Amino acid sequence: MEIRVMKIEDYPKVYELWMSIHGFGIRSMDDSEEGVAKFLKRNPTTSVVAVEGERVVGAILCGHDGRRGCFYHVCVAEDMRKRGIGKAMAVVAMHALQDEGINKVSLIAFKSNEVGNKFWRSVGWTFREDLNYYDFTLNEANITKFNQ
Repeated sequence: MEIRVMKIEDYPKVYELWMSIHGFGIRSMDDSEEGVAKFLKRNPTTSVVAVEGERVVGAILCGHDGRRGCFYHVCVAEDMRKRGIGKAMAVVAMHALQDEGINKVSLIAFKSNEVGNKFWRSVGWTFREDLNYYDFTLNEANITKFNQ
């Protein structure tokens, strides 16, 4: 198992991974190859993939705004879970953020994502009850579809 920096050449296999995960939400524009390329260009060292052989079995889109890091689309192939892959990827991404002078990282997990929420609590992340999270959509064409 290799965990390394994600490159745009990984996109087809990362997208295949995303599409294989039940309940995973894909945004029509942000998660397109063009959208991910834009994200990786802005954040060239912080996103990671876990690779076994030729297969991408895990991925984290990770970036920062100069102050706080954020994890997006953290996932591990359903048949590869409970092997420490998610935690190992998170550690690599967090070290990359620290290398860039970032001292805090956050993530969003849907309330319905029981597996993800249980995982993040089990590896020491703090569930925040002291704030509200708000969104404002600037482009209605960027819709989210959830895998069945």
